[in-house]
Amino acid sequence: MPRWKKILYALLVVAAITVCGRLAWSILQKPDTCTDGIERIGGECVGVDGEGYDFGTPEIRDVAQAIARENERIADQPYVTVAMMLPLQSDKAALRRQMRSDLQGAYLGQRQANAGEGEPPKIRLVLANPGRNYGQQERVVDTLLRMADSSDDRLRAVTGFNLSLDATEQAVRRLTEHKVPVLASRISGDRIANEDRADGMARLRFPGLARIIPTNREAARALADFNGERGRENRRTVLVYDRRSDGYNESLAKAFSGIEEKGPPGPAAMSFESPAIDEPGSTGNQFTDTANNICDSEADTVYFAGRTLHLRLFALKLAQVGCKDRHYTIVSGSDAASLRQDMSEKDWEQLRGEDGEAKVTLQYAAPAHPDAWRTELAAWHRKWDADHDREPAEEELPQYLTEPKAALDTLRKRIATTRTEGVRLGAAPNLTDSRTMLVYDGLVTIGKALHQAQRGGAEAVPSREDVGRQWSLLQSRHRVPGTSGLICLTSGGNAYDKPAAIVQLDPGRKGHGTLEFVGLGWPTGREQPKNCVIPSSTP
Repeated sequence: MPRWKKILYALLVVAAITVCGRLAWSILQKPDTCTDGIERIGGECVGVDGEGYDFGTPEIRDVAQAIARENERIADQPYVTVAMMLPLQSDKAALRRQMRSDLQGAYLGQRQANAGEGEPPKIRLVLANPGRNYGQQERVVDTLLRMADSSDDRLRAVTGFNLSLDATEQAVRRLTEHKVPVLASRISGDRIANEDRADGMARLRFPGLARIIPTNREAARALADFNGERGRENRRTVLVYDRRSDGYNESLAKAFSGIEEKGPPGPAAMSFESPAIDEPGSTGNQFTDTANNICDSEADTVYFAGRTLHLRLFALKLAQVGCKDRHYTIVSGSDAASLRQDMSEKDWEQLRGEDGEAKVTLQYAAPAHPDAWRTELAAWHRKWDADHDREPAEEELPQYLTEPKAALDTLRKRIATTRTEGVRLGAAPNLTDSRTMLVYDGLVTIGKALHQAQRGGAEAVPSREDVGRQWSLLQSRHRVPGTSGLICLTSGGNAYDKPAAIVQLDPGRKGHGTLEFVGLGWPTGREQPKNCVIPSSTP
């Protein structure tokens, strides 16, 4: 064989080996995916999708597909993208049901915003899964920032955010640093918030952030307002708090510590340490010791700064200790809104004791409750009738009650319309845990900001900076009547004097306990002013 042929064959072999090697390398380096655009990382499906993918969570399949159909319906109209960012996978059934409630609120809010006032743009909604405890948030934020720069996606807001964690704060910070507006509808931790000052100015730690839920500090003030009005000043209290680093726990403990008690002093604060939000670890053993110490004191009210899973364990241990003739009230924050669905019939029996009397009741400041407006408005009318011999004129009715009631009626009509249309959402929306209501309000608020930022005709799309500037203008005449209360945003993007729905879990005498709305608490100690005009000096 001529030498040149040997050289040619050798070169061809080398080339073939190189091509095969590169092909094998590319196959090995190609990321594992759950579906198009969604990476599989550590067993989780991480990424952004608006095409109906359920991230491996059957409970959200129907509502994810409903969102995809609404996206398809508005695809030929001017639209912007809004991302719903929260963990969308869990091995715990209760958490998966909570995810479904959140996404039901998002879908219903998308539908309401797309049918709402003014010209387009419509909202295209995408789901963004940052992994358990937001552990993969950096990858998801990378994708969202690309979508914000894209002329096709036109991402104009990110909402969701259901856990007050360091990783959540990092995601919010990075998004707002890149001028992507963020609306937090479900995080109550004080750290992820801008600071309103007494002079009306704001310290913007997160420029472009808005919140429609009271912070833990405000919720604690609302609890103090509610309980103070009802003559509960003589109780003895003790704080029990989780030492684990968690923005929700830390801010709630600080808020409870700041409540000025009018009764005799209780015992010193007691701590425990949990391994994670959704893991009990050794907390059961720790709570046994804590409960015994509380029993030996004269405390009858416990401020509990911890997550729902640990709250349930603590309540059961406190009932188990069985101090003679002692009834305890445990007071906690907004995370307790999902407690009832985690309780078994055996749990309720334990809270009752052998004589059938409640040994422990739980009270918490919920960000919303479906019975709030009907109940409070009925009480207002009873008081009016006692003081007047005529019906109130429309302008005399309390806006802070009538407008949220009308908003809740609209949500219920939207749910009924969805059912009539045959749209499946996985289960009938359950409004009692407040999740659906809060997320719905968030989408409606974003929709109002988008319409107000709209300039230059129906075809124009507002910039993300224009949308972010709208947050502080959503007050007074431009207030948002939310199902959770009037949404009036300060210069820092915080909801001014948003009421907390004080809810009580009572084990009753048999069966499953009752979840009862017992009143409203106001962070400022009084109702929101007429037209929700924010005063020049906010507390």
